[in-house]
Amino acid sequence: MEQHVTVDIAATPERVWEVMTDVERWPEWTDTVTSVTRLDEGPLAVGSKARVEQPKLPPTEYTVTEVEPGRSFTWVAKGPGVLTMARHSVEAQSGGGTRALLSVEQTGLLGVVMGRLFFKGLTDRYLALEAAGLKARSEGSR
Repeated sequence: MEQHVTVDIAATPERVWEVMTDVERWPEWTDTVTSVTRLDEGPLAVGSKARVEQPKLPPTEYTVTEVEPGRSFTWVAKGPGVLTMARHSVEAQSGGGTRALLSVEQTGLLGVVMGRLFFKGLTDRYLALEAAGLKARSEGSR
């Protein structure tokens, strides 16, 4: 089950990408993340790992599986019966500014069941809050 949100941001794609990929600072601009600890150094790259702590969810270790520098990254977390894939992308808009896409997909037997029955509303709220926070931070108001 995939859930996503898009947000238009009055900032350059480079600025939005900078904010989006500075994952350890996410708690500064979104209440949906209490802590992100990088488990390696350097820019996000395939194989990079981070421990993410969020309210109402267990601490989770994500591993970056795809990166298109300046455009998108995907990271995944695996648990018993569930695979969570989170995608983050930026796209320049023809009139200026940037459109960001944030999505979460849960697969596996438990992922489908838990995603539909227990976490759909929470995930929708978290995606909306994260999009609003990304917009505010990128535009310089947070």
